[in-house]
Amino acid sequence: MRAAIENLQESMIRQVANAGLGRDDVLKFWFGESDEVTPSVIREAAALSLAAGETFYSHNLGLPELRQALATYSQGLRPAGAAALKDDRIAVTAGGVNALMVAMQALVDAGDRVVVLTPVWPNLTAQPQVMGAQLHTVSLRPELGRWRLDMDELLAAVTPATRLLVLNAPNNPTGWTFSRAEQEQILTHCRRTGTWVLADEVYERLFFDGAPGQSAPSFLDVSEAEDRLVVVNSFSKSFLMTGWRLGWLTMPASMTPAVGKLLEFNTSCSPVFIQRAALAALAHSADITPAVVAHLKRCRDSLVPLLQAVPGVQVTPSPGGLYAFFCLKGQGDSLSVAKRLVQEAGLGLAPGNAFHDNPAPEMQGWLRWCFASQDLSRLSQGVGRLEQWLRTQA
Repeated sequence: MRAAIENLQESMIRQVANAGLGRDDVLKFWFGESDEVTPSVIREAAALSLAAGETFYSHNLGLPELRQALATYSQGLRPAGAAALKDDRIAVTAGGVNALMVAMQALVDAGDRVVVLTPVWPNLTAQPQVMGAQLHTVSLRPELGRWRLDMDELLAAVTPATRLLVLNAPNNPTGWTFSRAEQEQILTHCRRTGTWVLADEVYERLFFDGAPGQSAPSFLDVSEAEDRLVVVNSFSKSFLMTGWRLGWLTMPASMTPAVGKLLEFNTSCSPVFIQRAALAALAHSADITPAVVAHLKRCRDSLVPLLQAVPGVQVTPSPGGLYAFFCLKGQGDSLSVAKRLVQEAGLGLAPGNAFHDNPAPEMQGWLRWCFASQDLSRLSQGVGRLEQWLRTQA
């Protein structure tokens, strides 16, 4: 086995989940998905495709009609003056994870320097290590519960020797987002250094701070068509399709043929019936996604005030995403705390340590709570269990 694989760290989120296996009494908020099923119009499109016998291979890059629909959908989210998005810049992938890994395979050689902004979903630091890259992280910093980017620190880390800069916003786990001015500053710097930018924007539509229906700022809003920019998106979050495993890449058109070759060697293609479901999702996006976002905002606005009222908890509302990322003052190692909460309180949360590569001392004690729950009473019940557990620790 390659040393890079042997040395990969086991998922801390899975470690916590494993501690609660077989226990029906645990309130589970550790994974990043809603407990709401995929809308029926999407499921019915997949069923009709299967009934029609669409069980064969498709194009490596995805059904032509889906690629065109994705280009049209994505262009509709952009402000006036954004670079044109055509289907020759789109590749359909077997989920956002596959999109990210294919982008890594396309861009990163062993020994390349890769900079990742943390805290972040652990796959984004593990994937460069799988490729044998030299990983360098720059961290957002908490200030009274909010997260702040030190732009000077980030730009100093991205040098002409940096092959790839990996960014995720709205961010998992913090919900933090870039401003358009920050995105422009980063792109300008990376053009000078010749660095590729890989932007994980799977939470783009799950944005609460703008006008209704407004998406979070995207690097596609401020980029040129042939910038060294690859953007990853997914049907998982904003269409309630986590188990369907379908995502897409947006990239320079000159890169698309090479990605098509890589997809052949990874997954060959995405199943046709799932792509038909995706077409239905896009056709009904004006109804589906705003309802999803409105419900998630209710979830956030229900959970966060309850957490803020708990002594020893530091939290502020996240501007986007699915999560409340909060600090338990004085509780120490978050992995140990998360395991104890499962065993002693029946509460399943993700440990904050999972989202850092070698977290600094001030990053200890953070936990991630996925608030995407159909039943808001589950959230209040979970807070009650947390508060009771904290009393036993006093």
